[in-house]
Amino acid sequence: MTRPDGPVHAARTRATAHLAMLTYAMLIAGSFSFGSIAAPHLSPPVINAIRFGAATLLMGGMLLVRKGGRPAFPRAPWRFMVLGSLMGIYFILMFIALRITDPVSTGAVFTLTPLMTAVFGFFILGQRTRGLMWASLIISAVGALWVIFRADIWRLLSFRVGRGEMLFLIGCACQALYAPLLRLLNRGESVFEFTVWTLAGCTVFVTAFAVPEAAKIDWAGIGLPIWLAIAYLTIFSTAISFLLLQYASLHLPAAKIFPYAYLIPTFVIVIEAAIGHGLTNPVILIGSLVTAGGLVVMYFAPEK
Repeated sequence: MTRPDGPVHAARTRATAHLAMLTYAMLIAGSFSFGSIAAPHLSPPVINAIRFGAATLLMGGMLLVRKGGRPAFPRAPWRFMVLGSLMGIYFILMFIALRITDPVSTGAVFTLTPLMTAVFGFFILGQRTRGLMWASLIISAVGALWVIFRADIWRLLSFRVGRGEMLFLIGCACQALYAPLLRLLNRGESVFEFTVWTLAGCTVFVTAFAVPEAAKIDWAGIGLPIWLAIAYLTIFSTAISFLLLQYASLHLPAAKIFPYAYLIPTFVIVIEAAIGHGLTNPVILIGSLVTAGGLVVMYFAPEK
Protein backbone atom coordinates (compact mmCIF):
# COMPACT_ATOMS: atom_id res chain seq x y z
CA MET A 1 0.00 0.00 0.00
CA THR A 2 1.27 3.48 -0.91
CA ARG A 3 1.93 5.75 2.05
CA PRO A 4 -0.09 9.02 2.11
CA ASP A 5 3.15 10.98 1.90
CA GLY A 6 4.68 8.72 -0.76
CA PRO A 7 5.61 9.53 -4.37
CA VAL A 8 2.07 8.95 -5.70
CA HIS A 9 0.61 11.40 -3.17
CA ALA A 10 3.35 13.93 -3.95
CA ALA A 11 2.67 13.63 -7.69
CA ARG A 12 -1.04 14.18 -7.14
CA THR A 13 -0.33 17.22 -4.97
CA ARG A 14 1.91 18.73 -7.65
CA ALA A 15 -0.72 18.06 -10.33
CA THR A 16 -3.38 19.71 -8.14
CA ALA A 17 -1.10 22.72 -7.61
CA HIS A 18 -0.61 23.08 -11.37
CA LEU A 19 -4.38 22.82 -11.89
CA ALA A 20 -4.82 25.50 -9.22
CA MET A 21 -2.56 27.89 -11.16
CA LEU A 22 -4.37 27.13 -14.42
CA THR A 23 -7.66 28.03 -12.74
CA TYR A 24 -5.99 31.09 -11.21
CA ALA A 25 -5.05 32.35 -14.69
CA MET A 26 -8.63 31.88 -15.94
CA LEU A 27 -10.14 33.75 -12.98
CA ILE A 28 -7.68 36.64 -13.29
CA ALA A 29 -8.43 36.87 -17.03
CA GLY A 30 -12.11 37.27 -16.21
CA SER A 31 -11.29 40.24 -14.02
CA PHE A 32 -10.24 42.24 -17.10
CA SER A 33 -13.70 41.97 -18.66
CA PHE A 34 -15.61 42.54 -15.43
CA GLY A 35 -13.16 45.16 -14.20
CA SER A 36 -13.77 47.21 -17.34
CA ILE A 37 -17.42 47.50 -16.27
CA ALA A 38 -16.58 49.03 -12.89
CA ALA A 39 -13.49 51.05 -13.85
CA PRO A 40 -15.31 54.04 -15.43
CA HIS A 41 -17.40 54.53 -12.28
CA LEU A 42 -14.96 53.86 -9.42
CA SER A 43 -11.30 54.81 -9.02
CA PRO A 44 -8.72 51.97 -8.97
CA PRO A 45 -7.85 52.38 -5.25
CA VAL A 46 -11.55 52.23 -4.32
CA ILE A 47 -12.20 49.17 -6.49
CA ASN A 48 -9.27 47.36 -4.91
CA ALA A 49 -10.23 48.40 -1.37
CA ILE A 50 -13.78 47.09 -1.90
CA ARG A 51 -12.70 43.82 -3.49
CA PHE A 52 -10.03 43.02 -0.91
CA GLY A 53 -12.12 44.22 2.03
CA ALA A 54 -15.17 42.21 0.95
CA ALA A 55 -13.02 39.16 0.21
CA THR A 56 -11.45 39.41 3.67
CA LEU A 57 -14.88 39.55 5.32
CA LEU A 58 -16.15 36.66 3.21
CA MET A 59 -13.17 34.38 3.81
CA GLY A 60 -12.84 35.53 7.43
CA GLY A 61 -16.45 34.60 8.10
CA MET A 62 -15.90 31.17 6.60
CA LEU A 63 -12.78 30.74 8.74
CA LEU A 64 -14.76 31.63 11.88
CA VAL A 65 -17.35 28.99 11.01
CA ARG A 66 -14.62 26.40 10.48
CA LYS A 67 -13.13 27.28 13.88
CA GLY A 68 -16.46 27.13 15.66
CA GLY A 69 -16.76 30.89 16.06
CA ARG A 70 -13.51 31.19 18.00
CA PRO A 71 -11.23 33.77 16.33
CA ALA A 72 -7.51 33.09 16.57
CA PHE A 73 -5.08 35.96 16.02
CA PRO A 74 -2.05 34.77 14.02
CA ARG A 75 1.47 34.61 15.33
CA ALA A 76 3.82 37.28 13.98
CA PRO A 77 1.11 39.27 12.15
CA TRP A 78 3.82 41.39 10.51
CA ARG A 79 4.22 38.53 8.01
CA PHE A 80 0.79 39.20 6.55
CA MET A 81 1.35 42.95 6.37
CA VAL A 82 4.54 42.29 4.39
CA LEU A 83 2.83 39.88 1.98
CA GLY A 84 -0.34 41.96 1.74
CA SER A 85 1.66 45.11 1.08
CA LEU A 86 3.59 43.42 -1.74
CA MET A 87 0.36 42.52 -3.51
CA GLY A 88 -1.12 45.94 -2.72
CA ILE A 89 1.89 47.69 -4.25
CA TYR A 90 1.54 45.52 -7.35
CA PHE A 91 -2.11 46.41 -7.91
CA ILE A 92 -1.70 50.11 -7.17
CA LEU A 93 1.32 50.50 -9.44
CA MET A 94 -0.45 48.50 -12.15
CA PHE A 95 -3.36 50.96 -12.23
CA ILE A 96 -1.03 53.97 -12.01
CA ALA A 97 0.98 52.59 -14.92
CA LEU A 98 -2.18 52.05 -16.98
CA ARG A 99 -2.97 55.74 -16.59
CA ILE A 100 0.45 56.66 -17.98
CA THR A 101 1.03 53.98 -20.59
CA ASP A 102 -1.06 51.39 -22.47
CA PRO A 103 -2.09 47.78 -21.70
CA VAL A 104 0.22 46.41 -24.39
CA SER A 105 3.28 47.94 -22.72
CA THR A 106 2.27 46.74 -19.26
CA GLY A 107 1.61 43.28 -20.66
CA ALA A 108 5.10 43.22 -22.15
CA VAL A 109 6.65 44.23 -18.82
CA PHE A 110 4.63 41.53 -17.04
CA THR A 111 6.39 38.81 -19.04
CA LEU A 112 9.45 39.47 -16.86
CA THR A 113 7.59 38.40 -13.69
CA PRO A 114 8.22 34.63 -13.95
CA LEU A 115 11.91 35.26 -14.62
CA MET A 116 12.17 37.52 -11.55
CA THR A 117 10.28 34.91 -9.52
CA ALA A 118 12.89 32.30 -10.45
CA VAL A 119 15.68 34.66 -9.35
CA PHE A 120 13.97 35.45 -6.02
CA GLY A 121 13.28 31.75 -5.51
CA PHE A 122 16.99 31.05 -5.79
CA PHE A 123 18.12 33.75 -3.35
CA ILE A 124 15.34 33.27 -0.78
CA LEU A 125 14.70 29.52 -0.90
CA GLY A 126 17.77 28.18 -2.69
CA GLN A 127 15.59 26.82 -5.52
CA ARG A 128 17.67 26.27 -8.64
CA THR A 129 16.09 26.68 -12.07
CA ARG A 130 17.52 24.10 -14.49
CA GLY A 131 18.04 24.38 -18.24
CA LEU A 132 14.72 22.79 -19.22
CA MET A 133 12.86 25.13 -16.90
CA TRP A 134 14.58 28.19 -18.37
CA ALA A 135 13.66 26.93 -21.84
CA SER A 136 10.00 26.64 -20.85
CA LEU A 137 10.01 30.17 -19.40
CA ILE A 138 11.49 31.62 -22.58
CA ILE A 139 9.11 29.68 -24.87
CA SER A 140 6.08 30.74 -22.81
CA ALA A 141 7.24 34.38 -22.73
CA VAL A 142 7.67 34.44 -26.53
CA GLY A 143 4.15 33.08 -26.98
CA ALA A 144 2.71 35.62 -24.55
CA LEU A 145 4.50 38.51 -26.30
CA TRP A 146 3.11 37.31 -29.63
CA VAL A 147 -0.42 37.56 -28.21
CA ILE A 148 0.19 40.85 -26.35
CA PHE A 149 1.59 42.60 -29.43
CA ARG A 150 -1.14 41.12 -31.64
CA ALA A 151 1.35 39.27 -33.86
CA ASP A 152 2.65 42.64 -35.07
CA ILE A 153 6.45 42.70 -35.16
CA TRP A 154 6.49 46.47 -35.71
CA ARG A 155 4.55 47.08 -32.49
CA LEU A 156 7.13 44.97 -30.67
CA LEU A 157 10.07 46.84 -32.23
CA SER A 158 8.50 50.22 -31.37
CA PHE A 159 8.17 49.31 -27.68
CA ARG A 160 9.83 51.90 -25.44
CA VAL A 161 10.48 51.81 -21.70
CA GLY A 162 9.03 54.94 -20.06
CA ARG A 163 7.95 56.02 -16.58
CA GLY A 164 4.81 53.88 -16.63
CA GLU A 165 6.73 50.77 -17.64
CA MET A 166 9.33 51.35 -14.91
CA LEU A 167 6.64 51.80 -12.25
CA PHE A 168 4.93 48.59 -13.35
CA LEU A 169 8.28 46.79 -13.35
CA ILE A 170 8.59 47.64 -9.64
CA GLY A 171 5.07 46.29 -9.10
CA CYS A 172 5.92 43.08 -10.97
CA ALA A 173 9.04 42.68 -8.84
CA CYS A 174 6.84 42.87 -5.73
CA GLN A 175 4.54 40.19 -7.11
CA ALA A 176 7.51 38.03 -8.09
CA LEU A 177 8.87 38.33 -4.55
CA TYR A 178 5.51 37.28 -3.11
CA ALA A 179 5.58 33.57 -4.06
CA PRO A 180 8.95 32.56 -2.53
CA LEU A 181 8.41 34.85 0.48
CA LEU A 182 5.02 33.24 1.16
CA ARG A 183 6.67 29.84 1.40
CA LEU A 184 9.41 31.24 3.65
CA LEU A 185 7.01 32.99 6.04
CA ASN A 186 4.44 30.23 6.43
CA ARG A 187 4.62 28.81 9.96
CA GLY A 188 2.31 25.87 9.62
CA GLU A 189 -0.93 27.77 9.05
CA SER A 190 -3.49 26.14 6.76
CA VAL A 191 -3.82 27.51 3.24
CA PHE A 192 -7.26 28.89 4.11
CA GLU A 193 -6.10 30.66 7.27
CA PHE A 194 -3.00 32.06 5.57
CA THR A 195 -5.16 33.40 2.73
CA VAL A 196 -7.51 35.24 5.11
CA TRP A 197 -4.74 37.06 6.95
CA THR A 198 -2.86 37.91 3.74
CA LEU A 199 -6.06 39.38 2.30
CA ALA A 200 -6.47 41.37 5.51
CA GLY A 201 -2.95 42.76 5.20
CA CYS A 202 -3.58 43.75 1.60
CA THR A 203 -6.89 45.39 2.57
CA VAL A 204 -5.20 47.57 5.19
CA PHE A 205 -2.59 48.67 2.67
CA VAL A 206 -4.88 49.54 -0.26
CA THR A 207 -7.56 51.14 1.94
CA ALA A 208 -5.06 53.78 3.04
CA PHE A 209 -4.92 54.94 -0.59
CA ALA A 210 -8.68 54.61 -1.19
CA VAL A 211 -10.09 56.72 1.68
CA PRO A 212 -9.58 60.15 0.03
CA GLU A 213 -11.14 58.88 -3.22
CA ALA A 214 -14.11 57.14 -1.53
CA ALA A 215 -15.44 60.42 -0.10
CA LYS A 216 -15.97 61.79 -3.62
CA ILE A 217 -18.12 58.91 -4.93
CA ASP A 218 -21.91 59.00 -5.34
CA TRP A 219 -22.53 55.58 -3.84
CA ALA A 220 -26.31 55.79 -4.36
CA GLY A 221 -25.79 56.17 -8.08
CA ILE A 222 -23.88 52.94 -8.55
CA GLY A 223 -26.01 50.52 -10.60
CA LEU A 224 -26.52 46.76 -10.28
CA PRO A 225 -24.15 45.81 -13.17
CA ILE A 226 -21.29 47.58 -11.38
CA TRP A 227 -22.00 45.77 -8.12
CA LEU A 228 -22.17 42.44 -9.99
CA ALA A 229 -18.79 43.19 -11.55
CA ILE A 230 -17.38 43.98 -8.11
CA ALA A 231 -18.89 40.73 -6.82
CA TYR A 232 -16.93 38.80 -9.46
CA LEU A 233 -13.75 40.67 -8.60
CA THR A 234 -14.31 39.96 -4.90
CA ILE A 235 -15.24 36.29 -5.02
CA PHE A 236 -13.38 34.90 -8.01
CA SER A 237 -10.42 37.12 -8.88
CA THR A 238 -9.60 37.95 -5.26
CA ALA A 239 -10.78 35.42 -2.64
CA ILE A 240 -10.62 32.23 -4.70
CA SER A 241 -7.59 33.26 -6.76
CA PHE A 242 -5.66 34.15 -3.60
CA LEU A 243 -6.56 30.75 -2.14
CA LEU A 244 -5.32 29.01 -5.30
CA LEU A 245 -2.11 31.04 -5.36
CA GLN A 246 -1.38 30.29 -1.70
CA TYR A 247 -1.91 26.56 -2.24
CA ALA A 248 0.29 26.41 -5.34
CA SER A 249 3.03 28.51 -3.72
CA LEU A 250 3.31 26.00 -0.89
CA HIS A 251 3.63 23.00 -3.21
CA LEU A 252 5.54 24.21 -6.29
CA PRO A 253 8.92 25.89 -6.81
CA ALA A 254 8.64 29.64 -7.24
CA ALA A 255 9.72 29.44 -10.89
CA LYS A 256 6.68 27.27 -11.70
CA ILE A 257 4.10 29.62 -10.20
CA PHE A 258 3.76 32.70 -12.38
CA PRO A 259 4.46 31.25 -15.85
CA TYR A 260 0.76 30.35 -15.85
CA ALA A 261 0.06 34.08 -16.00
CA TYR A 262 1.33 33.91 -19.59
CA LEU A 263 -2.00 32.27 -20.42
CA ILE A 264 -4.00 35.26 -19.17
CA PRO A 265 -3.95 37.14 -22.54
CA THR A 266 -5.22 33.97 -24.23
CA PHE A 267 -8.01 33.49 -21.70
CA VAL A 268 -8.98 37.16 -22.10
CA ILE A 269 -9.37 36.56 -25.85
CA VAL A 270 -11.56 33.49 -25.21
CA ILE A 271 -13.72 35.27 -22.62
CA GLU A 272 -14.18 38.33 -24.83
CA ALA A 273 -15.28 36.06 -27.69
CA ALA A 274 -17.66 34.18 -25.36
CA ILE A 275 -19.44 37.37 -24.26
CA GLY A 276 -19.93 38.49 -27.85
CA HIS A 277 -17.03 40.88 -28.40
CA GLY A 278 -15.75 38.95 -31.39
CA LEU A 279 -12.86 36.55 -32.02
CA THR A 280 -9.40 37.96 -32.55
CA ASN A 281 -7.12 37.37 -35.52
CA PRO A 282 -6.44 33.61 -35.74
CA VAL A 283 -2.73 34.34 -36.32
CA ILE A 284 -2.55 35.68 -32.75
CA LEU A 285 -3.69 32.30 -31.44
CA ILE A 286 -0.39 30.81 -32.65
CA GLY A 287 1.21 32.60 -29.69
CA SER A 288 -1.29 30.92 -27.39
CA LEU A 289 -0.23 27.51 -28.68
CA VAL A 290 3.44 28.40 -28.18
CA THR A 291 2.72 29.48 -24.60
CA ALA A 292 0.79 26.28 -23.93
CA GLY A 293 3.72 24.27 -25.29
CA GLY A 294 6.12 26.11 -22.99
CA LEU A 295 3.91 25.31 -20.00
CA VAL A 296 3.83 21.62 -20.94
CA VAL A 297 7.63 21.65 -20.94
CA MET A 298 7.55 23.40 -17.56
CA TYR A 299 5.20 20.78 -16.08
CA PHE A 300 7.64 17.97 -16.83
CA ALA A 301 10.77 19.97 -15.99
CA PRO A 302 12.57 18.60 -12.88
CA GLU A 303 11.99 20.60 -9.72
CA LYS A 304 15.45 20.16 -8.21
